[in-house]
Amino acid sequence: MLQINRIHHVAIICSDYQKSKEFYTEILGFKIQHEVYRAERQSYKLDLSVNDLYQIELFSFPNPPKRSSRPEACGLRHLAFEVEMIEDVHQKLKQRGVDCEDIRIDEFTEKAFFFISDPDQLPIEFYQK
Repeated sequence: MLQINRIHHVAIICSDYQKSKEFYTEILGFKIQHEVYRAERQSYKLDLSVNDLYQIELFSFPNPPKRSSRPEACGLRHLAFEVEMIEDVHQKLKQRGVDCEDIRIDEFTEKAFFFISDPDQLPIEFYQK
């Protein structure tokens, strides 16, 4: 049996680096840990921390292919972030101009959740602790 400690990071490829950087840092509030431009790949790599626990790597590449469907394409379906007060998060995101789905209740866990999309339409879920 493998001993896996935790998820180390999640990598996201974006189509508009500045727009996505603003979304993840200014709208969602993630902290920049490290940013580098890799000239040979014409690519930025931005390391973001989520509450000083996990890391998101935001990449830009020239002309990345679009996501084939939302959210049922093969591969990563969505990111989900646990939050303390789902209503507060929902309200704050709406105040910042983010299009939020209505808050729903998970029929199995009875926890509240809702979805938004990042600038490239990657589904992001917020889930009540």
